[in-house]
Amino acid sequence: MAYLFREDELPKLVSVTPGRERIFFVSPELAGTDAFLAGILRYKKGATSPYHFHENCEHFYFFISGNATVETEEGVRPVAPGTLVFIPALEKHRLRAGGDILYLEYQAPNRFKTTILEGTEDDLRWRKVDGKIWVQT
Repeated sequence: MAYLFREDELPKLVSVTPGRERIFFVSPELAGTDAFLAGILRYKKGATSPYHFHENCEHFYFFISGNATVETEEGVRPVAPGTLVFIPALEKHRLRAGGDILYLEYQAPNRFKTTILEGTEDDLRWRKVDGKIWVQT
């Protein structure tokens, strides 16, 4: 039997750095596996991720609404709804919201270490709606 979840029933995390929110629909907490991590993210206009990379993790973004830019060592590229971005393991990257954006994120496996190149440790801190702090490693 399929399981159905409403978005408002899923774990919501709000970044300690303002303007970013993520809602997981696949995580160890929900699915009992660390084979991958998936969810939707919302960035407010002007919000940005730190310039960073992930060891042992490939990464996909699929943009649903809004416009943004993705920065890598090759430069800055605009993205719009319908764009799929693939980021290989160890690829340095940053996402900047040009307006309010909504996108799907998929990371595999969910056993990775994130290294921040520009930004602070707060850029990896997420507050659960119930007040707990999560730190991505």
